[in-house]
Amino acid sequence: MSYQTEIQTASDLISAQGTPWDGINAEYVARMRLQNRFRTGLDIARYTARIMRQDMAAYDADPANYTQSLGCWHGFIGQQKMISIKKHFGTTKGRYLYLSGWMVAALRSEFGPLPDQSMHEKTSVPALIEELYTFLRQADARELGGLFRELDKARDAGDEVTAAAVQKKIDNHETHVVPIIADIDAGFGNEEATYLLARKMIEAGACALQIENQVSDEKQCGHQDGKVTVPHADFLAKVRACRYAFLELGVDDGIIVTRTDSLGAGLTKQIAVSNEPGDLGDRYNSFLDCEEVSEEEIGNGDVLIRQDGKLMRPKRLPSGLFQFRKGSGEDRVVLDCITSLQNGADLLWIETEKPHIGQIASMVDRIRAEVPNAKLVYNNSPSFNWTLNFRQQVYDAWVEAGKDVSSYDRDRLMSVDYDGSDIAAEADERIRTFQADAARQAGIFHHLITLPTYHTAALSTDNLAREYFGEQGMLGYVKNVQREEIRQTIACVKHQNMAGSDMGDDHKEYFSGEAALKAGGTENTMNQFAVPAE
Repeated sequence: MSYQTEIQTASDLISAQGTPWDGINAEYVARMRLQNRFRTGLDIARYTARIMRQDMAAYDADPANYTQSLGCWHGFIGQQKMISIKKHFGTTKGRYLYLSGWMVAALRSEFGPLPDQSMHEKTSVPALIEELYTFLRQADARELGGLFRELDKARDAGDEVTAAAVQKKIDNHETHVVPIIADIDAGFGNEEATYLLARKMIEAGACALQIENQVSDEKQCGHQDGKVTVPHADFLAKVRACRYAFLELGVDDGIIVTRTDSLGAGLTKQIAVSNEPGDLGDRYNSFLDCEEVSEEEIGNGDVLIRQDGKLMRPKRLPSGLFQFRKGSGEDRVVLDCITSLQNGADLLWIETEKPHIGQIASMVDRIRAEVPNAKLVYNNSPSFNWTLNFRQQVYDAWVEAGKDVSSYDRDRLMSVDYDGSDIAAEADERIRTFQADAARQAGIFHHLITLPTYHTAALSTDNLAREYFGEQGMLGYVKNVQREEIRQTIACVKHQNMAGSDMGDDHKEYFSGEAALKAGGTENTMNQFAVPAE
């Protein structure tokens, strides 16, 4: 609906109410409605699900159309990311937000910092989704508020050309509200618990839920040891719970991302139920590390299964867990992914121990032999040492090609001594093109970094502390923070505006007219930043 149409709609409504509503300005109503386009989280979930489905179709047509996101642990971080994207690229298309369970555990729990083991309050996850969208909606309101002020200024100056141009910007305003892929861990309990949490997350605005195949009460970070997976039947029950939640709430396009940790998970808590040879339970059990036993060798409490007509005893650890055969990880990943896609999943997530396109592509090729349009979400994780991994990949490629590598020590390639070397330059180029190359070669539709803002907050704080508390004093802040904000036109240099002060002034004027006591007068020190920075 255009700006003028909104004004006319509001005007008709006000006129119908007669004298009691004479103090209501139709244009102000239109502005407030445009600044609050999304009324509920479900409005957001339905809107963003459609966006994500369109992006998935675009990727199927051309893998150059991959999408990206960064993990956010606070609404402000997500808001600033989208403001920056619009500023630098002019559009938010193909850019999402990722909500990391790791960061919720580490930064948002009332218990204090926790490891990524599903010990944090599960209600903190939908609360963060709601917070992120609150800040994104505020970014819309702030940006539109600035356009409304430009429109008023042009009208006051009698500049119809500028007024028309500004109104066109209002009519074509692109929202900061984008899809969020939200981490539901292993479901925080049984399938009913998963359903209840999924509902809360969707009601908060999530259009995409990412769930992993670990045991809920034994859950570990995907890049740590000790991961324990569950049989497919248990996992698929939770996948269906998520789908039911989407359908119940009318988000028919909702997206489910199924994550397999099987590549690095060598343990299972239970033997899968199998009703006949070759069924899904039997295939899960076929990867167990077993030894053949005779009836005489059966001990007290032994668990036995039959494989290929033989009586087999799965090896059980002192913890009571059963272990899989070494080297079976990739085969289990492929089975997990095919099974998930055939039972309601929309996207896959394969957790790997390193960022290696060849490794990912080899698994995706096998999956696509069964499900041709299989697509991945991939974690470009800070848990990887990207510099060392890619320098070693280049080193190995050079060895295979017969190139002289005698001047390099493979185990020391992270050393600063190699930063200006040819191997470092080629590795950096491979890192630069990793996402585009992996999208094309390995079926990766969405690239994300789970914990980037955790690390950037730590790095920037360390740099500021070193300067401010050292010899630079206040210059450490002014030179490296405020001056750079001004030079780079960072919106937050006007922090009062970013916090909503100008919008509050607008509303005061709507409500109180000339009697409004506004904060944005001549004595507001934010006016110092209106001086051209050139």
